[in-house]
Amino acid sequence: MIALWDNLSALSQDILLTLLLLSPSLVVGTIALYGYAPWSLVRAILWRFRGSSILFVLLIAISVGMGVGLLAQERGVRRSTAQAADKFDLIVSAPGSELTVMMATVFLQPTDMPLLDGETYNEIANHENVSIAAPLAFGDSYGTASVIGTTAQFARYLADDQINGRMWKTSHEALVGALVPLKVGESFTPAHGHGDGAEADAHEGSNLVVVGRLAPTGTPWDRAILVPVELVWEVHGLGNGHAPERRDQIGPPFSAKYFPGTPAVIVRSEALWANYALRSEFTRDRETMAFFPGAVLAQLYRLLGDIRQIMSLMAVVTQILVAAAVLLGLFIISRLFHRQIALLRALGAPARFIVSVVWCFGASLLLAGSVLGLVIGIGAASIFSGVVTARTDILVTASLGMSEIHLLAGFISVTLLLSLVPAAVVLRQPIVPGLRA
Repeated sequence: MIALWDNLSALSQDILLTLLLLSPSLVVGTIALYGYAPWSLVRAILWRFRGSSILFVLLIAISVGMGVGLLAQERGVRRSTAQAADKFDLIVSAPGSELTVMMATVFLQPTDMPLLDGETYNEIANHENVSIAAPLAFGDSYGTASVIGTTAQFARYLADDQINGRMWKTSHEALVGALVPLKVGESFTPAHGHGDGAEADAHEGSNLVVVGRLAPTGTPWDRAILVPVELVWEVHGLGNGHAPERRDQIGPPFSAKYFPGTPAVIVRSEALWANYALRSEFTRDRETMAFFPGAVLAQLYRLLGDIRQIMSLMAVVTQILVAAAVLLGLFIISRLFHRQIALLRALGAPARFIVSVVWCFGASLLLAGSVLGLVIGIGAASIFSGVVTARTDILVTASLGMSEIHLLAGFISVTLLLSLVPAAVVLRQPIVPGLRA
């Protein structure tokens, strides 16, 4: 049996698990409704007490929406952060914290980092298995956009060669990300530093002209301004990485003697195995550190696994509390039509028919609330995704997954089983006091 289950596709396993979670409620519903058609009576009761029924449906919908939205949002953040690091196959930097370097290079979080020298960069760039070796230069900004010095090759690779305009030809031309509020043809002067501490007049006279806009990437680089790395070095008085006789050159090769240094080098190889070989080769004690950003994210996800479990536990606890509230609510609502049920019993209605009416009434409210809650959860996750995207510049998309379906299926089964309790209690109540109510 286990071997058969393992041979099934992931989708088939998810569908079977969903049906398994729903099976108790389907069995109970079949037994309760077999041979009876209480729909007209249930519809009349729902309309008679529509105000209370609507409030009850909204209570269920909000609780279900909270659980669905919570799980969908967490998964969306994981997927989006992983996609943000997709273009960064391998990063080489000075030894230190991999997480710090990743946050600076992939997510553009300002930080101080030691520099790699020109000999190290040239060794990386001239390696036979390296197709891209892009130095990065941080430190400047324009408004909320980071100004990043790099090479034209990396800029094209980042945007998949989709540039509205053209590539820079001089050191005073720039490319802007999809979310930068600058148009092609506009000029600006970068500030030194970031945020409130930025020095707006530190690079006065270093006007840059926007010559192209990169295609959207769904990463923080959409709010970055890319310039030739030579410019960033020059405005800080560090030279431009080239010998004096080649001072007008833009891009590699760089002279090791005149190379000002770079905090990180983005490395890409066409062969997957070569990336692992490069990581091993450029991981050297006290010299360089090479790592995969995806591996660092995976480690971070493992560290945050407890948080995911806590979030899932919170969602389950919420559903348990709501299930208890549903049970209490069904008791209260069943009191509203206690007289009608007593009349049916006085007229000789079978006990199982009474159970079918009460259970069907509760099931209608629960299913309506669950479906509405699913819609609310998806909507809430989309709103939260928009907020996270605006705050982090990482395109977060939260969509409905099988985890949410399983949570909802389990909730429906448990609550529909609990709906039998009010029906059983109704049958134990005396008929005459009910008729006098």
